[in-house]
Amino acid sequence: MNVTSSGRRGAASVAARLLAVTATLALAGGALAGCSSSSEAAAANPDYTTEPSDSFPVTVEHQFGETTIPAEPQRVVVVGLTEQDILLELGVTPIATTEWYGEQPYAVWPWAADLLGDAEPTVLDQTDGLEFEKIASLKPDLIVGTNAGLSEEDYEKLSDIAPTVTSVEGSGLYFSSWQDQTRQVAKAVGRSAEGEELIEGVETAYAEAAAAHPEFAGLTASFSQGTPYDGNMYVYPDGLNTDFLTDLGFVMTPGLEEYAVDEGQQALISPENMGLIDADVIVFATETAEGVDEVLNFGTTSSLEAVTGGHAVFTDPELSGAIYFLTPLSQKFVLEKLVPRLVDAVNGDAPQSIEG
Repeated sequence: MNVTSSGRRGAASVAARLLAVTATLALAGGALAGCSSSSEAAAANPDYTTEPSDSFPVTVEHQFGETTIPAEPQRVVVVGLTEQDILLELGVTPIATTEWYGEQPYAVWPWAADLLGDAEPTVLDQTDGLEFEKIASLKPDLIVGTNAGLSEEDYEKLSDIAPTVTSVEGSGLYFSSWQDQTRQVAKAVGRSAEGEELIEGVETAYAEAAAAHPEFAGLTASFSQGTPYDGNMYVYPDGLNTDFLTDLGFVMTPGLEEYAVDEGQQALISPENMGLIDADVIVFATETAEGVDEVLNFGTTSSLEAVTGGHAVFTDPELSGAIYFLTPLSQKFVLEKLVPRLVDAVNGDAPQSIEG
């Protein structure tokens, strides 16, 4: 789940931003053309730790057509909200990232900080739309926006600056397959085989965790986006950023998609309807102790069987962020931190605390 924020925000604020993040600056695309020449963008990036395994040029197909990258990109700008994770794990350090929420250093969360090392990428901000002029000033030779909510107009303006890679055909604005995104990014930087290795590694790790915990299989689960916003809880229907539970064997609570305003969005659950999310296990991405109290005081939450029976998990800021990011790198963090808490929840031993 993806959105920008200029300050530290709770998960409910993140939900609200989904409705506004696609706004763009009213700049003429033609005015940006020619801002970056190949010679200006050719300086080697000393922070790269791997070499490409693909031969350039490479062509990446996406929702707006296809993009050809003539040579290994050295100045990669991330206009999406999570792609820095993928690049860093591939050994490619971007020269710019985009702030989503949490105000992490250089928009890089703890699970990726070691891979960033001493690099200091420029941090972009989508709060008032894509910063086209700032992006052009960075002289990128590749722009990555697989998780950026780009419109075709955005894509065209960015393509006037540098080759731009977006999501695969059929992707939603923000909710799209992490496997597809990984493949798109990996191919764009000439590391397709390495991208497949990342995907296989995560899928194997989930399969091993599921096999180690057969008690998860077939149990129902709900995932709620932390605290209420504008009178509703934002809850994830099956298939919308819920792989981190279903890949462990859980079955998402059915019927929630009926409460989504549009297809591919979270369900908006009002106070009187909180009983709809009761399940064998509920994960609340609460982030703070105050968030736990806010959730428990919302509608009938405190009387749900999952809550009274010790089957509800309340996550801390880092675990919540890792769940939202849904990248290969963040999912390893999720497996490490969440699985023990799910074991407690299944056993009815989960505390009403973000501390676990």
